[in-house]
Amino acid sequence: MARAAKPAGLDRDLAALPPERRWREWMGRIEAVLFASASPVPREALARVVGADAPVELLVDDLAADLADRAFEVVRTPEGWFMRTRPAYAAAVREAADVSGQELDLKEFDAAVLAAIAYYQPITREGLREIFGKEIARDLIGRLHARDLIATGPRDPRRGAPYTFVTTAHFLTVFGMESLRDLPDREQLDDAGLGRAAASP
Repeated sequence: MARAAKPAGLDRDLAALPPERRWREWMGRIEAVLFASASPVPREALARVVGADAPVELLVDDLAADLADRAFEVVRTPEGWFMRTRPAYAAAVREAADVSGQELDLKEFDAAVLAAIAYYQPITREGLREIFGKEIARDLIGRLHARDLIATGPRDPRRGAPYTFVTTAHFLTVFGMESLRDLPDREQLDDAGLGRAAASP
């Protein structure tokens, strides 16, 4: 019995295609990879599906522009790019889609503590107590650690110095930010009610 032929390798350069079709095919590949991936895709991985000299960032920018009127958007984080449903469609997704295990489901006070860590990092438990006027429960810190939203930060070298907390790269990914510079200013937080949430559990 004859053995099936091995599939040919991926033609990255697509030299036989006219430039415009080649560009659209590269964009389609990037879209497919981002759509299928459960985590952000780094530049190096995207470069493996397009030509050696293809400008990955420009391809992603064009894809993002193509999706401008769609329900999805491309988000860049320190770990790479990913696709997500636009926030405007969140209520519809929650109503009809199975998103179990995908939602953060943070309580209001937990979100306020996370915001304080993001803005004041590295911050100690005592620093958080000063902001909120009360002790921050260990299990709250544990929940944020378990979800990989915060990590242990730098510690003073003196003996007995307290631990500090910082946000993680996963925190940026979850909130669709490329860096901490993308955090909203504190006035925007107050307008959204997070500043007030910090005052009470």
